[in-house]
Amino acid sequence: MRMNLLPAIAASALGLTGCSVYREATSTHLPTDMRWELIATADDAARLRHWRKDWDAALPDARTANAAAIAGDPLLFDPDRALPDPTPPAGDYRCRTLKLGSIHPQVAGFTANPPYACRIADEGQVKRLVKLDSPQRPTGLIYPDAKSRAVFLGTLVLGDETAPLRYGLDARRDMIGYVERIETRRWRLVLPSPHFESKLDVIELVPAG
Repeated sequence: MRMNLLPAIAASALGLTGCSVYREATSTHLPTDMRWELIATADDAARLRHWRKDWDAALPDARTANAAAIAGDPLLFDPDRALPDPTPPAGDYRCRTLKLGSIHPQVAGFTANPPYACRIADEGQVKRLVKLDSPQRPTGLIYPDAKSRAVFLGTLVLGDETAPLRYGLDARRDMIGYVERIETRRWRLVLPSPHFESKLDVIELVPAG
């Protein structure tokens, strides 16, 4: 059985001053020396806590829209696939976003976006994930969590913006997800209940070289 990403003790921690103190700070950079539970907003914590519900809702929609794509990559689309050592090492990656399920009738139930360049960088105890191109660029930190799970917290950078918004300032820009290793040199970032278009986003990461 898969480990709960947000144990009960973490839920109580969200009410502590760490989260509110951070949101009142002026820095746009997430702290690298704190547990993610003390930084995440209550809304993001709830999204992460309900990851299984989102998989269960998104996968049938995606299969209806494109059964061949889902069946053709069983490791990527297995909700319980998670190997030890979940955090990708520093380096350049080829990333690909796949949107599962739809929250709007006019949006397809499965969308596979073209690959793009992204980068993982060391930030002490954590790793930084940055999307390097395209108008929508997730950026944030990957925090240690469990033996086979890490947690991503970040924001969405748009257009010609040169710096991310401060996390917690705009809920629709805030991002939370979990990172898993699904093969020897293949990872995924799962984003439950994204604010736009889909029910669940999966970002595949493979080394660029």
